[in-house]
Amino acid sequence: MRFLKKIFSALFSLLIIAAVGAAIFFNQQFLKVHIFDKIKGMYYVHKGDEAYKELKMNKAIKNYNKGLKLYPKHYGAWYNLGNIYVAYEDYISALYSYSQAFKYNPRMMVARMNYGIVATQKLGDFDSALKQFNAVIKTKRKLLSIPYIFDNKVSTRANKAIAYYNIGVTYRLKSLYSNNEDWEYQRKLLAKAIAAYKKSLKIDSKRYDTLYNLGLAYHLAERFNDAGINYCKAIRVQPMSYEAHYNLAVLLRRLRHYQEAYEEIEKAATLITALNENTAQQQYVAIVLNDIMRSLYGTEEYQRKLKQILEEEKNKSEENLSKEEIKLKEKEKKKQQKKKKKKKKKKRKGKKGLDYDDDEDIKIESQGVNLVNGKVVVTEDLDVAIKKNFGKCPSMHLFLPDDDE
Repeated sequence: MRFLKKIFSALFSLLIIAAVGAAIFFNQQFLKVHIFDKIKGMYYVHKGDEAYKELKMNKAIKNYNKGLKLYPKHYGAWYNLGNIYVAYEDYISALYSYSQAFKYNPRMMVARMNYGIVATQKLGDFDSALKQFNAVIKTKRKLLSIPYIFDNKVSTRANKAIAYYNIGVTYRLKSLYSNNEDWEYQRKLLAKAIAAYKKSLKIDSKRYDTLYNLGLAYHLAERFNDAGINYCKAIRVQPMSYEAHYNLAVLLRRLRHYQEAYEEIEKAATLITALNENTAQQQYVAIVLNDIMRSLYGTEEYQRKLKQILEEEKNKSEENLSKEEIKLKEKEKKKQQKKKKKKKKKKRKGKKGLDYDDDEDIKIESQGVNLVNGKVVVTEDLDVAIKKNFGKCPSMHLFLPDDDE
């Protein structure tokens, strides 16, 4: 009996080996596609990833294409390939790569978002872009929250906010590229852009780009009060960005509030210069600044103020001052001179009697700025004060209804 069992066991093992051999022999194509090609494809994708990280783009393209021929379902490789084509400004190839990425992974939101942005801003394919942005909003994801480890609720909401924002940008650009004579059609598109921006702000109410672009959409739709309010909100959120200051200045000039326009364009000019923006933008801002100044100088109110200032200066001139005031001025001058002499003496004593280490930082502190080793360093308090000043929007009251002022 034991002998028979051994024979049957050996036969069974042989049958299994034979079955596996037969399966391999008759399904070579299946094994090649689903196992061998996949492994080889993953190898080339890995090489592509390494080249991508090292910014060797041509090498990355070659390896990704080799890998995707063998294993076309690798959506990560398609996505990276799309990014590389954008860098090379090959936008048609980029859109194809992104479309393949979300074909094999329909929940890959970032691929859909990038497809929409490239289609809108580089190719003017607004309808294809809107399709992908709406797909991002409609895609349902299983929400999972593990405290301190993982939470996709925040990212899901953020993706929706960005998608609504991009829908707004798409409708605004579509209105600009549409037939200029059809104003009613443009207004409808701008209304859709405004609605999309508002939906985005319901999710993320303090996003500078959304507030600024909402103001811009209102501006184009000639709803000037709403435009001004949203420019001001954008300035409060991100005071050191020049775009909202500049557009607000243009709006105020349109509404003939020249003094307020001058204040805002001056801020925009300061920020552009500080941020080393390109000279073309600097020149354009300078042109607008000069135009506002000419408009400001031409107003009756400005001329009246100028005359008033000149008269006050005349009245305060030394010719009209009383003898007592002249004496007081002379005394003040003498005091100032004495103070200067004392300071000079102190400096001389310091040089003679004190030893300074060459390695020590010579630091002179003043209100607002510090002088460290001959370099002017802005203090934290001054930095806060500058941001606070740029974050103010004195013209806000001009756009609010009478009840809200």
